[in-house]
Order: sequence, then structure tokens, then C-alpha cells
Amino acid sequence: MNKETNEIMLDLLIKKATYGLDVNEEKQLAELEQQDGVDESLSFELTAASIGMIGINNREEMPAALRKKIAATAQKHFASQQPAAITSRAGILVADKATGGSWFGWLGWGLAAAACLALAFNLFNTPTQRDVVQNPVATPTPEERLTPAQQRLRLIDTASDLARATWGPGKMSNVSPSGDVVWSDAKQAGYMRLSGLPKNDPTKETYQLWIVAENQDAKTPVDGGTFDISSDGEVIIPIDAKVKAVNPQAFAITIEKPGGVPVSKQEKVPALAKRET
Repeated sequence: MNKETNEIMLDLLIKKATYGLDVNEEKQLAELEQQDGVDESLSFELTAASIGMIGINNREEMPAALRKKIAATAQKHFASQQPAAITSRAGILVADKATGGSWFGWLGWGLAAAACLALAFNLFNTPTQRDVVQNPVATPTPEERLTPAQQRLRLIDTASDLARATWGPGKMSNVSPSGDVVWSDAKQAGYMRLSGLPKNDPTKETYQLWIVAENQDAKTPVDGGTFDISSDGEVIIPIDAKVKAVNPQAFAITIEKPGGVPVSKQEKVPALAKRET
């Protein structure tokens, strides 16, 4: 095989090992291999495999016995081969075929041995599937976000001890509230549905809920939290009981100073609600 043919075959083998050949190139390579009498493509494919495994991070050192066995096998193989004389011509390595076979095959088998060594390291140190899934990370469940109206409906659907009360006028003749209260002792949760309360200025005053409960003196009812009315129409407001409220019998809304008060004088009471039997 002359120098020009040799270079063409080298180009085809490199392309086959890296990118692949089209139909015409495969045919051309097959003809050149028949002329040379050696299937060089296998050597280049193994060479490409060894190059692809360069940079593998090993976690553990290969056992000495396995390393010794691979080295002995490689040494035995190369001892039985007659190396080709390799010279450099115009920056290209060229083998003297008369001195011992194709240099393509010799180089390919050398790198193939390196590939086997790298592959052995990789197989020995790669974690098994069992190791990978030993401590799986649980997928977090998306947090469900409900509006106050949806939360109120859920309480109505799920609470077996639901108490109800209907809003009516309190001690302010110019205010006509409507709506209701739902409450669950077991869940210690409840909601106010309100219409008809005037909008308030939070810098000057706030609304405050009071719960007349069985476990609390009527003169000092349970503080159910403060709230503001900033729009017309119906509003749904969660009850924020500061202490446990047991078996509530009535609810009252007062108007207090910003931030609320610990005990109300009940001077302004726009709404009252009595528990339904």
C-alpha cells in the first residue's frame, strides 16, 4: 500500500471511528482493507472507545490481583506479536509493512488494551443501581393554597361538630349586617361571612371579634382577632381565637382602636350573632 493510499485509509478509519461513514465511503474502506488483508476498523473503534474513557474519575483503587492479571495478559499478547518498524515521514507515522504487519493493527491493539484496562476500572468503580437508589429523595408535595371562601366550605364539609350563628344588628342602629358564623370545637377553627359592615380606616379604628364561650366568663369573652373591611360586598374572614373556645353560644363584633384591645368596653357593637340550636 503506497503513501497516498495509506493516508486515504487512515482518514476513512478515523472518520468511521468518530463520525461514521456514508455508503460510498464504507465501500471504499472495504476495498482498501481487502488490499491490506487486515480489518483495521476494529482497531480504530477500540481506540475511539479508549479515548472516550479518558478522564473517568475512579473512586477506589483497582485490586492488585485484577491489575496484575490484565497486565500479564497484555504482556503475553504483545510478546507474540512482531512489532512493525515505525518511521516519521512529513509528520505522519508510517509503518514498514515488510518488517511485520500493519502498523494500524499494532497501534489499534495497543490502544484496545488500554481501553480494556480503563473499562475494567470503570466497571469496578461505577456504583450499582442498588447503590444509586439506596437513599431516594422524596418529591415534595405541592402545598395546596385555598382562599378563605374555599377553606370555609371545606370546614363545613368535614367538621362533624359544626356550630352556626347568624349575624344581626348590634347596638348601632345605622349598621345592618348580614351573614353567618361557622365554628368547630374539634378543629378550633371557624369563619365569618359578612356583609353590611362599613369600611373602616385602619389608622383610626379596627373591627374585633369576641366569642362568648362556655369555658370563659361572659364579661371577658375570647378574643377572636381583629380585621378590617376595605371593600363593599361580602367578605370571608377566618376566626383567630387567642385561646381555646369551647362550645361558643354567641359572637359579637366591636369597633376598637388600631391593634385591638385585650378587654372590650363594648361601646360600639355593630353586629351580634347567637348560636343556632
